Amino acid sequence: MNWAALSSVFFVATFKFMFAPFAGPHVGLPFYETFFAAFLGGSLSSAIFYFASDFFMEWSHNRRVEKNNLLDQQGLPVPNKKKFTKTNRMVIRLKMKFGKYGICFWAPFFFSIPFGSIIVAKFYGKLNETYPLILLGMAINATITTFLAYVVFG
Repeated sequence: MNWAALSSVFFVATFKFMFAPFAGPHVGLPFYETFFAAFLGGSLSSAIFYFASDFFMEWSHNRRVEKNNLLDQQGLPVPNKKKFTKTNRMVIRLKMKFGKYGICFWAPFFFSIPFGSIIVAKFYGKLNETYPLILLGMAINATITTFLAYVVFG
């Protein structure tokens, strides 16, 4: 077992899950080790960011309020926050088209794990089945991307 290769796939999967399995064939890992390293890395990261999302959203809000208060005290104009960015539009389209399952399966995959997990928690954090759906999506996506890495592109 190559622990350095396993840990590299694991740590890449904690932030950018989509590309992590593609490193497996190049560092000499078998299919199943690449799958488990990517799945466990993505699952750990999604658990941390999903369950700590309230903290991150509160921290971001407080930071924005402090920044606006500081600008207001200095007499500088407070910039308006953009409401409809390309990312926001894509997330809303994904939510409207695929609903809870689309957000839980695909947001952590297409965005980074931290950002995708926080999005899921923001929209569906009160529902008990969302985190198991994230894990199911991680397993499906890890299977598909590992298959692509070894069979199609390997």
